[in-house]
Amino acid sequence: MKKLGWFGLAGAFLWTFTALIEQTGVRAAGGPAEAEHGPYRVLAPIESGNLLLFPVVRTSGKFTAATPFLTLDEGIKSGQVEVTEAGRAQGGLVRPRGDTVPPFHPQFRLPDDPNPWLNRYRGDQVNTLVLANNSGKPLLLLAGEIVTGGKQDRVIAKDRIVPAGGDPIDLSVFCIEPGRWTESSPVFGASAGATAHGFMVQPTVRQQAMVAKDQQQVWNSVHRSIAQLSLVASSPAASTGGPMTAERSFNPGLNTTSYAKAVQNSEISSKVDEASAPLTKSREQILAQLRDEHAIGVVVAVRGEIVWADLFADTELLGRYWTKLVRSYAAESLTTGETHIAPTVADAEHFLDAPAGGTETSEGDVGVYRYRELRSGGTETFVLESLLPGTGYDVHISKLRLKAPERRLRPMVLSPQIYR
Repeated sequence: MKKLGWFGLAGAFLWTFTALIEQTGVRAAGGPAEAEHGPYRVLAPIESGNLLLFPVVRTSGKFTAATPFLTLDEGIKSGQVEVTEAGRAQGGLVRPRGDTVPPFHPQFRLPDDPNPWLNRYRGDQVNTLVLANNSGKPLLLLAGEIVTGGKQDRVIAKDRIVPAGGDPIDLSVFCIEPGRWTESSPVFGASAGATAHGFMVQPTVRQQAMVAKDQQQVWNSVHRSIAQLSLVASSPAASTGGPMTAERSFNPGLNTTSYAKAVQNSEISSKVDEASAPLTKSREQILAQLRDEHAIGVVVAVRGEIVWADLFADTELLGRYWTKLVRSYAAESLTTGETHIAPTVADAEHFLDAPAGGTETSEGDVGVYRYRELRSGGTETFVLESLLPGTGYDVHISKLRLKAPERRLRPMVLSPQIYR
């Protein structure tokens, strides 16, 4: 694959627009606001090692106003967003207002329970955290974002919007640190030690949280990812080697079951930095060009295979997630796997344009958001639509190519699902 400098890419953008002007635009993958937002087109890719990012451009001429959302990283850093274990919530985060009892899920009611709101949080739970948005803005959460601390590091299981200043909510999560159930901090951070940009798990782990929705499969994927990243860190040539095996994959020197701690390991972090450098070191320049072209997302190819797409309401929102997304893609590009012929712009368009209406499920919060999951053939699409006043558009769309669940490499230390 030929490497393109960013200034050279600007010329490629213009060429791409000229070449594609007569083609049918690619629409977003199934969002209800498609008609308003108009078609999307894919531009020539930016290359970084085994990673290709195809910018996705809105060409309809209709664009959303600046999005009003706060990100998790911004909220944690400012102290306006608090995340804690469920068992600690009754100590301060849970704030019923007046005489109104906040809504609760029936599964938390105990027999003859006089106070279901507090009793729902009596025990710390592997797959539940409690989050309070004390800011004046709605909070946007994306599946795959990591929160560290508490008794285990967790990953957010699905996209959602949390209204400004509302009651604390149950935050659906999966554990990505199966070897610990001791408190490292009473509250959670947005990432493991990152001050400006948090971490997001790489696509293979993110898929298990979003699609499989199964804790064991998430653990299996975490284990394999740590093992492969360990191999890359200890043996640079291994990243271009043959298929991964259990014997080659496990590096006991890393000595952690935490995905967040693994990607913070100095050797692994330097490899991720190296793999993402062309996309992060010139971040502002890249984003300025994307803004000029009205790009709102990317289609992601790893080792020549298109695996993912992330689309946002506008370029500004894409820019706020740029570094953590790119680093997650870069981590994926470091793991071993079959190498394919580099995809073309047409291939990326075909991936975005693949039907997304086979089966559909929907959930959400009335007047706040709707979250839809659409499966068709070998792809899965997730659409987060804001229903807040003044919005009514798709805030984030994820589209991924489905892969079979990964085989476990070795037994893992399992934590029970609920601790009381």
